[in-house]
Amino acid sequence: MTPFTLLNQTMLTSIQNPLVKEIRKLHSSKGRREQQLFLLEGTHLLEAACVAKHPLETVCATQECVEQHGKLWEEAGNLADRTELVSSKVLESIATTVQPDGIIATAPRTSKPPPELSTLGIALETIQDPGNLGAIVRTAAAANADGLLLSADSADLDHPKVLRASAGAWFKLPMAVSADLRAEVSRCKNRGMQILATVPNASLTYWEVDLRVPTLIVLGNEGSGLSAELIGLADRQIQIPLSRSVESLNVSIASALILYEAQRQRNHPILDFRF
Repeated sequence: MTPFTLLNQTMLTSIQNPLVKEIRKLHSSKGRREQQLFLLEGTHLLEAACVAKHPLETVCATQECVEQHGKLWEEAGNLADRTELVSSKVLESIATTVQPDGIIATAPRTSKPPPELSTLGIALETIQDPGNLGAIVRTAAAANADGLLLSADSADLDHPKVLRASAGAWFKLPMAVSADLRAEVSRCKNRGMQILATVPNASLTYWEVDLRVPTLIVLGNEGSGLSAELIGLADRQIQIPLSRSVESLNVSIASALILYEAQRQRNHPILDFRF
């Protein structure tokens, strides 16, 4: 399939088209669950999906985008079951962003086994904000974490905002949604991983623990924190010290501080530091 042949497709111009209506349903969690599909918006995410060879169902793009990104259009088309040239009006109607950059695809949801966590992992309980979740995915991938576990009552892992905030790292980090996060954390503990629970009133700061050993960092809901059950599984409880005038940190910032402290200890150890 070449850019030339694709450009000779008939352009889809009606926002009442059945395909357009079905894609718009993917804006909601219910629609993604019912269709078992999710949205990839923009050239950056599509490029990341193509590099990962992630299967696609439908790719929609404006003619201007195809002319500017012919190689991406062809690569995405080779991974997709269907391609559609669409008008700018149609693209805007299926996008979740205000100014889409010309290309959107739908991709099938795939069931993923829990990632193999052996050196450094992160487990998230009831994370509600998709922007925070996407930022954590991006940071965990950048910090060379083995993978991420997410409780099933969190924001959808394939929410459009999660994908955008991950900046393509979504396709690089092994991840899985768990219906029983406590059981997954217990398995990590039984395999010899140190379990660290982030708790506001913990006696230890995150830099006072040995993060050179295999470690699972467990973070909780933005408002209520971790459940008592997960705290009870922890080998140690840690905190991030804050000024008295500040109540809490964004959970994505908290995860970044701890993940990069682990990298600092592992890559640039202080020789006389004692835990």
